[in-house]
Amino acid sequence: MKASIDEDLCTACELCVDTCPEVFEMGDDVAVVKVDVVPADAEDDTREAAESCPAECINIEE
Repeated sequence: MKASIDEDLCTACELCVDTCPEVFEMGDDVAVVKVDVVPADAEDDTREAAESCPAECINIEE
């Protein structure tokens, strides 16, 4: 699984970072994905972060 963030939509609310710090971190102005491939044990939290994102800016490739 891979995750990406549409930086034009991100509001920097940090919800993804709080939900899945293994995959997401805050950059200068927006959240960023810090791994190339989501670790298997973080896949559920990554999906939860994407579903919970108020800006709907997290994309997941299975």
